[in-house]
Amino acid sequence: MLIALKLLGSIALLIYGMKVMSEALQKMAGPQLRHLLGAMTTNRFSGVATGALVTVAVQSSAATTVMTVSFVNAALLTLAQAISIIMGANIGTTLSAWIMSAGFSFNIANLVWPAFLVGIILIQQGKHRYVGDFLFGLSFLLFALGMLKATGVEMDLASKPAVVDFFASFKTNYGTILLFLLIGTVLTALVQSSAALMAITMVLCATGAITIFQGIALVMGENIGTTVTANLAAMSANTQARRTAMAHLLFNVFGVCWVLVFFFPFVRMVCGIVGLDPTAPEQDPTRLSFALATFHTCFNVINTAVLIWFIPQIEKIVCKIIQPRKSEDEDEFRLQYIRGGLMKTPEISVLQAQKEIALFGERMQRMFRMVRDLDATEDDAAYQKLFERITKYEEISDNMENEIGRYIGQVGDAHLSDETKEKIRAMLRQIGELESIGDSCFNLARIQRRKRESESKFTENQLAGVIRMYDLVDEALTQMNVLLAGRRDDHDIVASEVLEEKINACRNELKEKNIRDLDNHVYGYDASTVYMDLISEFEKTGDYIINVVEARLGADRRDLHAIVK
Repeated sequence: MLIALKLLGSIALLIYGMKVMSEALQKMAGPQLRHLLGAMTTNRFSGVATGALVTVAVQSSAATTVMTVSFVNAALLTLAQAISIIMGANIGTTLSAWIMSAGFSFNIANLVWPAFLVGIILIQQGKHRYVGDFLFGLSFLLFALGMLKATGVEMDLASKPAVVDFFASFKTNYGTILLFLLIGTVLTALVQSSAALMAITMVLCATGAITIFQGIALVMGENIGTTVTANLAAMSANTQARRTAMAHLLFNVFGVCWVLVFFFPFVRMVCGIVGLDPTAPEQDPTRLSFALATFHTCFNVINTAVLIWFIPQIEKIVCKIIQPRKSEDEDEFRLQYIRGGLMKTPEISVLQAQKEIALFGERMQRMFRMVRDLDATEDDAAYQKLFERITKYEEISDNMENEIGRYIGQVGDAHLSDETKEKIRAMLRQIGELESIGDSCFNLARIQRRKRESESKFTENQLAGVIRMYDLVDEALTQMNVLLAGRRDDHDIVASEVLEEKINACRNELKEKNIRDLDNHVYGYDASTVYMDLISEFEKTGDYIINVVEARLGADRRDLHAIVK
């Protein structure tokens, strides 16, 4: 019982150490990690290299994969970029196996205590806390490996006839290999850590409990089981994120399939690299652990070398397997023109950003029309569903402002002409005002919900006033989107300013009429308050729209009335 507790405690400590290391490194990297993934994935090879480097840094392929899935979910990476990163993550994670095999080859405790000491000093100082956290996590990892090695020796499974007879009952054939592959898959999916299962496999092989063939079958299962983490993370995500997680699964399943075809020759080749005879009755524990690490590396490197040429085909396959949910394509936040990395020519980058801003404007008009549909929706379930879509669009507007703004900021760091700098300043103002349109649309939806919950009823005149404002604001949004999508020099501000004047005039007219109707007791105060809140919010939306137009055309509000006259 004590030995069993030592084994389980060592595994728990190993998982905890990996978690602390990964979290500390991610905190040190901060938001730059997202930009690293985006900026370094301009082609499939750089994507693989990025995935490998990030995974080596955070010491967790699961962390890299889950981050990649979340970035795809936020439309910060394309599906093709994500697939290449995941391929690299599978290569980067092999470093963990080498660290563990090293832990079985010498007294790892010699490194643990200095790391603990330095780590606690850095944590106490506070200035380099994350570095200290990383060293603490590394110390726990190394200590757990040392405990696993010592526990394996203490177990001495090779001298226990019952254990030897049990594993000897499994003949070295494809049936046994498939069984151990399944065991490795299930255990890894349950533990949610391929590193922990790799450590257990090394202990079992080093103590003679299982053969190298069975150990490698477990490692193959671990490669499939580790994909469960990303698929679980993607369950509530959008279509592209779920496709990314599925690509991870297909990648590893394909690798397992081709290894199974050449299993015994491939294992003998791997064992030959480390000077191990897989059929010998007595095995060197150190060589066994190195053989497992070598197989893990060869498996992922060869798999990537083969599949890197078929990323477009993998993308098509996962797109067929994972179909979009109803209405999801329309509601996804996905940048269409801005991709990972910046174009070499700043002017082209500015053009990309302006196209993205034009799509931003179209989304905001779509959101405004949802608000109009909300007003006409009677069914409670349909009403709630539509309100949730509007809420999602408000979040989309925030994300679009942040991502486009960050991209424009990166462009602004380059050496630019005065004209391009002016365009960048104008675009920053445009996205800020577009986000305000999203906020205003959400406010309109909330006012509509307040009207519904209070059961306030509008008169025919009030309804007619609301419809007039809807029509005017929608027309202003249409004109705004024409200006955002077209060349600046081909348009002027007159049409937009005329619409803005009409919105203001309508607001003033309806406001005065509301006071008269309230005095004449045509309707109650509650209905009047909701009504004027709607009208005032419409006018605010109109103000944000004309601000976008001004920023796009470079006009100044002080000159507008003179232009109209």
